[in-house]
Amino acid sequence: MPVSDPDKKRSILAWLLFDFANQPFTTLVVTFVYATFFTQVIAADEVTGTTQWSWGIAITALIVAITSPYLGALADRGGHRKRFLFITVVACILGSILLFFPTEGQVLFALTALVIANVAFELSYVFYNAFLPEIAPSDKIGRISGYGWAVGYLGGLLSLVAALLIFVFPEPPLFGLDPDTGANIRATNLMVAAWYAIFAIPLFLFVKERKRTALPDVGGLIRSTNAQLRTTFREIRQFKHAFYLLAARFFYNDGIVTVFAFGGIYAAGTFGFDQQGILIFGIVLNVAAGLGAFLFGFVDDRIGGKRTIMITLVGLMAAVALATIATNVVWFWVAGILLGLLVGPNQASSRSLLGRFTPEGKENEFFGFFAFSGKLTAFAGPIVLGWVTSLAGSQRVGVATIIIFFVIGAVLLMKVDEAEGIANARAADPIMPEEDD
Repeated sequence: MPVSDPDKKRSILAWLLFDFANQPFTTLVVTFVYATFFTQVIAADEVTGTTQWSWGIAITALIVAITSPYLGALADRGGHRKRFLFITVVACILGSILLFFPTEGQVLFALTALVIANVAFELSYVFYNAFLPEIAPSDKIGRISGYGWAVGYLGGLLSLVAALLIFVFPEPPLFGLDPDTGANIRATNLMVAAWYAIFAIPLFLFVKERKRTALPDVGGLIRSTNAQLRTTFREIRQFKHAFYLLAARFFYNDGIVTVFAFGGIYAAGTFGFDQQGILIFGIVLNVAAGLGAFLFGFVDDRIGGKRTIMITLVGLMAAVALATIATNVVWFWVAGILLGLLVGPNQASSRSLLGRFTPEGKENEFFGFFAFSGKLTAFAGPIVLGWVTSLAGSQRVGVATIIIFFVIGAVLLMKVDEAEGIANARAADPIMPEEDD
């Protein structure tokens, strides 16, 4: 760990472990296990299930887009980042537990539980990411962000292995789980909840929060938050390169969200992967993603966040194109591994670049807009993919639409000037902290 101060090192380690804690939700629920179970068992058929799943992801994106900037600004004004983070963690855990219960035909129940858990999961990142500029030295923010994603993918990898060994491989399933109702597969959601609850604890114990001046009443806090948001919108030109980054992320993150939401569904529906095959595929992709996030963290600190993101976008376009035209499983594996290697670095460098563009004292607010940028149009990708899949009767044609979002994001990213964006952030007047919590 490239930090000498023991307290700072402990804070960074605890922060990194939170990525380890929550990644199994994305890996097991959204991407590889529950998404596939939903389309193959709960829904009437795979094409219908793909469309219905796309609506669940789209609704999540819309709710997060509407609420995340406001919640970020509210946390900045009130100084209760950990409190907001705790609420979202608990809500995601409870939503994950709910996902155990829906069975065949209970589409609305399953999608409602998914939206509850997924909204909470996404909103938690508003408050979690906002700690990064405070705990990471400015010259190492890229690699620490990369470490976070790498540790997260390690969590996803280990959770996939655990799911295979505990719930999928044993015959008969352990704990008396009935495979005829998919109880052994549904139980992976309970493991996700327990995993999150245990490994999120160190962040709450060891990462300190800088307290702001809290207003005396809820009404005053809300009015102050509204005023802060209006001010940020008015002054956005001062931070124009942060704005350009967020605008680009409107689109390229939409492509990534769609890849995560439909990767396992596509592997099962188009290439005939069974549940074990999907889990093995997920394990390999998580190894690739963790390795990519770790290595590209050093690349980010050396060549800058913008260039790193651009490299990943070009590679992601190629990987999705290969996945759509692949005529056999081998080429699909190649495309999947390439996606894994590049998705982690894209997310890590996006986070670190915004961290460099963030003025002191506005971390929650800026990362609220970061979540907003990741979700404002994020409903579009799943809806377009679901609509095109339904219209064409082909998952392959639907998946091809993801490339469009990467292309638009890359074009908008060209407007970012990284050096000028960093200078603007340093020149801004900080909101000074009062005390440590």
